[in-house]
Amino acid sequence: MATILLLHSVHGLRPAVHAAADRMRAAGHEVHTPDLFDGKTFDDVEAGMAYKEEVGSDELLRRAVTAAAPLIRPGEPGLVYAGFSLGGALAQNLALADEQARGLLLLHGTSDLREDAATGIAVQLHVAEPDPFETEDWLNTWYLQMTRAGADVEVHRYRGAGHVFTDPDLDDYDAEAAERTWSIALDFLAELDG
Repeated sequence: MATILLLHSVHGLRPAVHAAADRMRAAGHEVHTPDLFDGKTFDDVEAGMAYKEEVGSDELLRRAVTAAAPLIRPGEPGLVYAGFSLGGALAQNLALADEQARGLLLLHGTSDLREDAATGIAVQLHVAEPDPFETEDWLNTWYLQMTRAGADVEVHRYRGAGHVFTDPDLDDYDAEAAERTWSIALDFLAELDG
């Protein structure tokens, strides 16, 4: 069993996040889904981005760190950090700062890396192709930076899917891509647990 911190996107802590956590729990994992947006949810990305800007990136990272802190247990296997889009970016930052991190599952989003970043964790990214927020040039740069930092990186691309294609309540939803994502992601989590 892995302990997973699952962070939501700029759409907030929506039913799709709870459904994802339930899938992971059904596979035997302990999953935590903190609400970084104080109960606010958004159907459109512009409204979610405006709220993110209002709260501020530093405050969102502080909230994510606060959510992770009680889950980091000395002497036990490290956390698996996971997130959707913005939540993926936050999860990446947390995972790279946690020497005990067990893995990183990124759904629809990545983040910049510091030049001195170093990690040996397994990373799996699921991303639309093309994706307006994760361009081809950016993903190539991100991949090279992550592998140089020592991460074992897998990238899964979904042609024609929308940005947050795993959320059935958003226009981006792609049922086939979402099911394929969850099949691959659950196998990844099982490997981390093994």
